[in-house]
Amino acid sequence: MSSDPGSRIPVRFVPVRLMSSASAAGVVAWLVQGDAPAPGPGPVARFRLPVAGAGHPAGCVCCVPRGPVAEALSRLFLARARGEVAFFHDVLALPFDAAGAAAIRDALAADSLLAARFRLMPDMPAR
Repeated sequence: MSSDPGSRIPVRFVPVRLMSSASAAGVVAWLVQGDAPAPGPGPVARFRLPVAGAGHPAGCVCCVPRGPVAEALSRLFLARARGEVAFFHDVLALPFDAAGAAAIRDALAADSLLAARFRLMPDMPAR
């Protein structure tokens, strides 16, 4: 996988009021926290944050699985690579709350496999 930023799939946080115009720009995929419906057509990857206190308290690499955002984005990438979903050029992130947004940012910063496939873009400006 190339480290060229142009070869990685952009991930953008989109304000609710701009979702329809953002999805009209082309084929996009949605990264949605929880069960909220995707606001437009395209593949959807969902994630749920774990309940606080779950998992191994030491947090060692061998005991801590990849997080829910990393798993969701990996499933989305593999479905795209296998031709199971429409070929998308962007992922529009729809976190339910600040914790969801932080989980997305943290996963893209800390998971080297995600960093090779995806890149976090600046938030879309609210208009």
